[in-house]
Amino acid sequence: MAGGGVGTSLLLMAGIMVAVGLCRRLTRRRLRTHQRLCTFLLEMFSTFQICACTNELCLLGNVEPKPHTALTLTYGFTVLHGLTLTGSTCNPCGTLQPMWGGGISVKMGGLKITAQFVAAVLARVFMHFIWSLEMAEPHFGALSQGCSSPMQTTETQAFCIELLFSVVFQLSVLRVEGVNPKYKVHLIALLITMLVYAGGNLTGAIFNPALAFSLHANCFYDKFSSYSLVYWIAPSLGTILVAFIWDEILPRIS
Repeated sequence: MAGGGVGTSLLLMAGIMVAVGLCRRLTRRRLRTHQRLCTFLLEMFSTFQICACTNELCLLGNVEPKPHTALTLTYGFTVLHGLTLTGSTCNPCGTLQPMWGGGISVKMGGLKITAQFVAAVLARVFMHFIWSLEMAEPHFGALSQGCSSPMQTTETQAFCIELLFSVVFQLSVLRVEGVNPKYKVHLIALLITMLVYAGGNLTGAIFNPALAFSLHANCFYDKFSSYSLVYWIAPSLGTILVAFIWDEILPRIS
């Protein structure tokens, strides 16, 4: 793949991040008194950024040298997302955990999860429109790929992998809550990059139901039961397990 194509993709993702940043700032200024609408829009814009950029990053997975380039981009953009999207979870599982612990109400949690899935759909529609313009080499033929089949193992193994990764990720997020934010974002980015390296070739290592739907909507249409089990139920179950251990078991032990 030509360097110019990669450069165009990077500029596109940078443009998305700038646009989302402006939308978030405008939302905070104009809708500060409308708490629910402000919360919904902030979560939607943030999740849109992650889903749109990850859709584009997936097209760069075969850039040489493999897998170093893809992992470097994963780490770099995860850091940028962490620095620019403070206050947003962008992951239904990340919202489910405080709901279970009583940190936020069910109503507010439902609002955020709705915003995340709306953003996932909007990001997919937006990126498909951008790809149809074929502005860069990675976009050529992107729309004709259909289901990219991220599951390269059995359904049972894929379920266990996404469950395990969700547990590891959510536990790590809870563990580093007290860490200085400028170090925390790098720790989380490093963890995500390691999980992608470990399981990316088997399930995609997504552990985010909204992102999974945005990336692989065609697969959900074709095999809804299998993909909802692996990419929705498994990470959600992992999150509930972590919340139960963290709130109910660990306090009794300590």
